Amino acid sequence: MEVNIWIFILLSLIKVIVVTVLLLMCVAYTVLLERKLVGRIQNRWGPSRVGPFGLLQPLVDGLKLFLKEEIDPEVVYRPLFILAPIISLGCALLSISMIPFGPDITWHGVQLFQISDVNIGLLILLAIGSIGVYGTALSGWSSNNKYSLLGALRASSQVISYELALGLSLVGVVLRSQSFRLRDIVAVQSTHGFLSWNFFGGFQFIAFFIYITAAYAEAGRAPFDLPEAETELVAGYHTEYSSMKFAMFFMAEYAHMITIGCIATLLFFGGWSSPFANWLPPFGGVVLQSLMAIFWFIVKVFFFLFLFVWVRGTLPRLRYDQLMNFGWRFLMPVAILNIVGTSLWLALRAQ
Repeated sequence: MEVNIWIFILLSLIKVIVVTVLLLMCVAYTVLLERKLVGRIQNRWGPSRVGPFGLLQPLVDGLKLFLKEEIDPEVVYRPLFILAPIISLGCALLSISMIPFGPDITWHGVQLFQISDVNIGLLILLAIGSIGVYGTALSGWSSNNKYSLLGALRASSQVISYELALGLSLVGVVLRSQSFRLRDIVAVQSTHGFLSWNFFGGFQFIAFFIYITAAYAEAGRAPFDLPEAETELVAGYHTEYSSMKFAMFFMAEYAHMITIGCIATLLFFGGWSSPFANWLPPFGGVVLQSLMAIFWFIVKVFFFLFLFVWVRGTLPRLRYDQLMNFGWRFLMPVAILNIVGTSLWLALRAQ
């Protein structure tokens, strides 16, 4: 079928706008989810005043940050001081363009449930995640503040250390699927329900725990929140930031959380596939099946967001030497052993 270029451009533009708006809304309400869940963990209510059950609190918080006075200290290096939060938020938003949310359905040449479908999607996601640390490093250096600089140095070394273990943990998944394309990785896991997921049938549960631990460290979330460490560094690399520039760092952190949940869902838990795939006969038309696929994807990502909050509310922060030792002396060797074990298993199964 011949594709009209203007329809293609219009549909692609609509898709980008819809996904971006939905992601920003998810970021806002992930903040509310965290405040509510941590409140329950600490035996208090959390936000409950603004709107029913506090549901309008994220909108009020966003408006408050937008209306706050913009303060740039005289001693900062202004070009990089402004550029740093843009890099952080830009990389966090760009990652979502590689994520497929549902089945492979094309209309007028446009993939409906993915912004960009490339055959090396996993590599691009890892590359974008690595670039994001430049925003943190530049913010700490350009702030001309000792607390900010210490936070930036911590973040840089932390990301470098755990990025290696994170990348190595995904080699087993790539070996099993024989592809870097995210849709191919999901397709391999969609044959026999949850028994074919990489976490269960693919025997990649060790790789999953390495990935999720390294991802926590890369995102700077508790118990690996050493770059911010309020009790030690005031607020770390964003000490000197205010108003919308601070909000951009804040949004980047939560967008990164959502992206980590999406990647874990795609690589280890079958993406949008049902845990009962091919066990129950398909029902409904294409629209209902697509909605069910999106439902399963959202449920799995929500589980990871809940896990992020649960870990923050229960585990204490590590010391910095413990953080480095854990990454280099434990996660790295285990990730390499997982690659060796997966290779042997695949080789023996192919005999």
